[in-house]
Amino acid sequence: MRKPDVAAFYDARTGSVQYVVSDPATRQCAIIDPVLDFDEKSGSIATTNADIILEHVATRGLTVEWILDTHPHADHFSAARYLRAKTGAPTAIGEHVVAVQRIWKQIYNWPDFPCDGSQWDRLFRDGEAFNIGQLEARVLHSPGHTLASISYIVGDAAFIHDTLFMPDSGSARADFPGGSASALWTSIEAILRLPDETRLFTGHDYRPGGRQPLWESSVAEQKAGNPHVAGKSRADFVALREARDKSLPMPKLILHALQVNIRGGELPVAEDNGCRYLKIPLDALPGAKWD
Repeated sequence: MRKPDVAAFYDARTGSVQYVVSDPATRQCAIIDPVLDFDEKSGSIATTNADIILEHVATRGLTVEWILDTHPHADHFSAARYLRAKTGAPTAIGEHVVAVQRIWKQIYNWPDFPCDGSQWDRLFRDGEAFNIGQLEARVLHSPGHTLASISYIVGDAAFIHDTLFMPDSGSARADFPGGSASALWTSIEAILRLPDETRLFTGHDYRPGGRQPLWESSVAEQKAGNPHVAGKSRADFVALREARDKSLPMPKLILHALQVNIRGGELPVAEDNGCRYLKIPLDALPGAKWD
């Protein structure tokens, strides 16, 4: 397997990890899961995270070939649309995003919203291959956290988003609308069938015990040391995951972020006073635990 260069960018506000994966031979790269900054207290938008990534790309003489989402995120806004405008690179996500759009179209009561994935330039099928420079990348449908979740396998690196976290942190939640702990286990099994030396890059790190943020592990390390995986059956995992999810409050930005992220990172259209507005449905997630 060829070895791409991987640079990670950690957003402490949301615990999110953004990536630039590049081909050393051609200097072509892809940006994965970029964050558009949002302060829910003031309603302010900023591009600090995305601009740091653009600076990294420029400093290293890279050319952005792709802007990739792994799924519509519930804890931060996607900067895909902003980066597309800055770089001209196409945006992409998995084809099952249309199923997530259908769920949230109903939650937001958007009767005219097109649930066809047209908000991205490319919708990837499970198993589809594409290139980043001379590196072959492959798409692995990885549902469970969401219906639309995919992993990107690029050479010896796999970007596995919200499936497995670092071995000391277990796995991602599976209780969002359309989520499934059983489907997540199937996705994890597929990831762990990759070669043991495969580098796994997670989508979040919440720094258990206050340690420094981490985001890279290997298949072998996950098999040996992740308590949600090592020695567990499907039934064990589902019971553990569902019990854990019942104890978790919803992400604080889920109702803010999904209305942006199912549109590929496009912000709401400004109204006649020049302001943009988010729509927050009340009691849209019944049974959600409060902080």
